[in-house]
Amino acid sequence: MPWRPSVAALPREPRSKRIRGGFVLEAAAVVGIYVVYSWAGDAVIGAAPDAFRNAEQIIDWEERLGLYHERTVQEWFLPYRWFTGFWNLFYGSIHFGALVFALIALYHFDPGRYVLWRNVFLWMLPLALIGFWLYPLMPPRWLPSRFGFVDTRLTNVTIGKPIPHAEETGNVFAAMPSLHIAWSTLVVLALWPLMRPWWARVLLASYPALMLFATVVTANHFFLDAVGGWGALLIGYALARGRDWWPSRRASAERHRPPSSAREAREPGGPRRARGPSA
Repeated sequence: MPWRPSVAALPREPRSKRIRGGFVLEAAAVVGIYVVYSWAGDAVIGAAPDAFRNAEQIIDWEERLGLYHERTVQEWFLPYRWFTGFWNLFYGSIHFGALVFALIALYHFDPGRYVLWRNVFLWMLPLALIGFWLYPLMPPRWLPSRFGFVDTRLTNVTIGKPIPHAEETGNVFAAMPSLHIAWSTLVVLALWPLMRPWWARVLLASYPALMLFATVVTANHFFLDAVGGWGALLIGYALARGRDWWPSRRASAERHRPPSSAREAREPGGPRRARGPSA
């Protein structure tokens, strides 16, 4: 019997595809939700003492796990200002650009999978807000000098004018989970089926690793922030796929599934279940 995709994997295109100018409406809706998320993120900023205490806790956990090497990694590359400056630019720009590119590509070339990964992205926003609210975390670059980290935005090339810590706006303690890591991994999973050349897949697969390096060498995140980002991605995926796994939705999709063979198309009752051996 030929392989047939599961009902839960059957694609459905976004409703905006059915109307003229739907892409503009789709983009406006996603951007609008992100604007609300940004406003909410600023509203749930935690207290600096709590964020500092949580950073010390993260360092303690990483030392126990043998992961606390962020300072060492940064020290290796600090003498090369052009190098750390490049990663400042990478951290501040690719984060959004790659995600936007992935969603646009899916919308036009794989609309069924666009719905899935758009919903994963949208689910991760409230999940991140919960993390920022419950666990405000001071990034390494904000820690006192005795910890040995350097804020490369203040010393090297960066996007925009360098801003001292006392003048920074927004939720500077929104570090756990790391959406830089979560979204870079989402981009890989979303675009992988569209990438055919082996070299394109190699470049795509390297993206989360490069982003992880960028977050560490610029002292914006700890390694465990990446683990939190992957956790948010996993939960977001489960929530986005949750409706497809409901029995009622699976039954409805089965009724509307196109026949996989000419024989099924001729049967008046549509697709039938295979009968087991008679007793």
